[in-house]
Amino acid sequence: MKVNQFPDRIIEVKGESYLYFGGTAYLGMSGNPLFQELIIKNILRWGSAYGSSRNANIKLTAYEKAEEFLANYISAAATVTVSSGMLAAKLVLEELNPHTDVFFHFPNTHTALKSPYSLPFFIESGLNPRLLDNANERITILTDAVPSFHIKAIDLAVIDLISNNKEITLVIDESHSLGVLGSNGCGIFSTIQYKKIKRKIMVASLGKAMGITGGVIASDQFFINQVMKNASFISSAGMSPAFAEALGEGEALYESQHLKLKNNLKYIDSLLVKKESFVFNPDYPIIYPAIPGINEVLTANKIVVTNFKYPAGNKELNRIIFTANHTEADLNKIIRILNQYQF
Repeated sequence: MKVNQFPDRIIEVKGESYLYFGGTAYLGMSGNPLFQELIIKNILRWGSAYGSSRNANIKLTAYEKAEEFLANYISAAATVTVSSGMLAAKLVLEELNPHTDVFFHFPNTHTALKSPYSLPFFIESGLNPRLLDNANERITILTDAVPSFHIKAIDLAVIDLISNNKEITLVIDESHSLGVLGSNGCGIFSTIQYKKIKRKIMVASLGKAMGITGGVIASDQFFINQVMKNASFISSAGMSPAFAEALGEGEALYESQHLKLKNNLKYIDSLLVKKESFVFNPDYPIIYPAIPGINEVLTANKIVVTNFKYPAGNKELNRIIFTANHTEADLNKIIRILNQYQF
């Protein structure tokens, strides 16, 4: 389906209106009039883009405001913004590569965090034996906070089983949990407290719940300083300063939209009939309905969801997304269908 405007809760296709339960705009920020006003105001101040290195002699205060907000929001010692979540992940891998003996990845880790030399964290039903041996190694563990086809934050307790001879760095991608999980949507970074982890690093796209084009890296101040000295960072332009300043000024809106999302999820949980054919987590705004024929039923009822071939897992991704902008009437319609049909 081709559309010619932002796909918020309603999309127009060939003159017909459909309810949209897709995308990744969990907080509905991109279509929020107040947030759009912030962006427009800052475009008038900063222009639409600034194609210069962050390390040049001219320093834009917009980035300071964004990174101070994000550090407080995520509860990280320091953050740095970049032009995309993909670049954030690649910069982190590039910086860690000389200081890592072995990379390990959890199942369904996003493509952005894939290292060509990474080993699977699990083999069959257990940990990779390399994690349990007595060799002294610097290892980096790569994972999504909420992997594709999952609706709960990943359980990292298995880290306690890793050999004490391993110096552990954890890199976690919070593209689909930042703005959604945690207090006010802070994500899960601040809750990761395992003694065996020497350093934890968070990367995320800001183009999902946060509603702007860009990416963020969060960690300790030393690591963030090292990233900002990285040749790829120096030779890259930053994210739009107008978006960065709008992000820094949007704290109250993020909080109110997160509350709306939580209320919507609570409302859904109160009405949705629990079925074995799909699982709903009242703390997370996604349902993965692997049900033959469901898309045809939804489309016949003027509802569109997300559907495409996904690299992770090499299977079709079919998901229903709930956002802060959906109304009770919107929710009632899709809940009625999910409850009524015998999938």
